[in-house]
Amino acid sequence: MFAVLSAARKSIKKLALALSFTALAACDPGALQVGGGPTINTSKPVPVALLVPYESQQGGDVALAQSLENAARLAMADLQGVTIDLRVYATGGQAERASAVASQAVKDGAKIILGPVYGGSAKLAGIPAANAGINVLSFSNNPDIAGGNVFILGDTFSNTANRLVSYAKANGKTRIMVVNGQSPAENSGASAIKTAIAREGATFAGEQSFELSQQGVVQSIRPIAATARSSGADAIFFTSGNDGAMPLLAQMLPENGIKSPQPQFIGLQRWNFPASALSLPGLQDSWFAIPDQRLVNSFSNRYSAQYGTAPHALAGLAYDGIAAIGALVQSGNQNALTTQGLTRGSGFVGVNGIFRLLPDGTNERGLSVATIQNNQVIEIDPAPRSFAGAGF
Repeated sequence: MFAVLSAARKSIKKLALALSFTALAACDPGALQVGGGPTINTSKPVPVALLVPYESQQGGDVALAQSLENAARLAMADLQGVTIDLRVYATGGQAERASAVASQAVKDGAKIILGPVYGGSAKLAGIPAANAGINVLSFSNNPDIAGGNVFILGDTFSNTANRLVSYAKANGKTRIMVVNGQSPAENSGASAIKTAIAREGATFAGEQSFELSQQGVVQSIRPIAATARSSGADAIFFTSGNDGAMPLLAQMLPENGIKSPQPQFIGLQRWNFPASALSLPGLQDSWFAIPDQRLVNSFSNRYSAQYGTAPHALAGLAYDGIAAIGALVQSGNQNALTTQGLTRGSGFVGVNGIFRLLPDGTNERGLSVATIQNNQVIEIDPAPRSFAGAGF
């Protein structure tokens, strides 16, 4: 027990850092509203600006930048009949510098901007791009900075929540309770879940939150258990991940008589990381969403074979961006990179599965639903392969 509590204390301390990649630097809302976008000459190489955090002083940023560039170039090699003129700009991981290099990219003739990573950087980069009528495909998943000429490629809380609530309702789990840590990211996740519950016609059975500390989690166990019983909840939707509070929640709630699948545990984050989490008894028979593993594994293997190392977790977003640009340019339409082109209803196929960009700047991604049984991840509902049907 004490060993588990010690490990949980360390993991909770890491939560803010981990969630920075989940929330990707929330910032003020909105980008400038612009016209549709530029016209292009599809018979010539299409200038694409890639904004990544080279020269950043933040740990891991340079490696992330390299992985994103590598993935973009791998995608370029896969294009057929389309040539991309990729121009790489270093943002230093700073919003002001991202704005400056976006201005330079526009002057250099970029027809679209891919990146930057962080939400604040994407918002500021969108301003000079908007003034030039250029769209931005950011690697952020923060919906607050989406809109106008700024699109986000990262999977959003809303997308994951919609997928899982829809699956839960279809499988008889209609009274859903929400449990979240008290942080901006987890509060945002809880809001997304409650919106999804209303959207899908399920019943909101109540909620409990906790301070992000070991003591806060421990003190929340009895209130969570009591609310689950008194509300008649048949599912509990957690916003926490295994790099934070979830291991302790998954240990102590079963000790207090609350164990999946009665009620069903559902995770907004991917509970299959790290691999050691698969052996946690409290996560057995839980549900969470993952990308199409067939495509993810194929990309990871190809990337490793090409570059001698595994891709960063966000690298696939750069591949997806180039794949979408290439698919649109291949059509031969000079308006391929306008807002209308980017938001085509059929979407695109990337290394994480199908996705499409929405007019509000957010995105919809096809996700699988997975569970953990006998310490192994098992796909229980595959990701859709197109947006033609009701899907997710």
